Amino acid sequence: MRIIAGSARGLRIEAPPGPNVRPTLDRVREALFSILMPRLEDARFVDLFCGSGANGIEALSRGAANVTFVDQDRKALNTVRDNLNRARVATHATCLQLEIPREIQRIPGTFDLVFADPAYDFDAYDALLDAIAAGTLLAEDGLVIVEHRRSVDLPATTDALTRTRVAPYGQCALSFYAR
Repeated sequence: MRIIAGSARGLRIEAPPGPNVRPTLDRVREALFSILMPRLEDARFVDLFCGSGANGIEALSRGAANVTFVDQDRKALNTVRDNLNRARVATHATCLQLEIPREIQRIPGTFDLVFADPAYDFDAYDALLDAIAAGTLLAEDGLVIVEHRRSVDLPATTDALTRTRVAPYGQCALSFYAR
């Protein structure tokens, strides 16, 4: 994995040890950030289920003001911290060890962009979307992006969110939600 563009362009990102990490493919990350580019400058970004931190570091590299990295695995967060230091963007980052969606309301702040990339065996997408919309995590004009297996059909609407776009890429897809 590598950072595709911006101040950390070309940096190789390490993945956390273990079989539970499924990094976003470079081509999917490139497509994602092409879509997000108009919203990214000075954005507040949260990377849920962050794994290696590649998506959040990509956001920082391309101009996000700050990124909060959230994962329940301590080893993943240690890897994220190492990657942040190598990318020289650690001063713009916060790392939190939390179980998502159960502890989502413990994340401080409000975010313009909420990115969630749970493991492919994750089965609580409705609870995740409800938890994001229920509190103050998502800014009023914010955007939620969920990476998921292409064969999984996420809800078109929830009580507070509406899917605005689905972008399929091979075996995965990105679903975009707004209020």
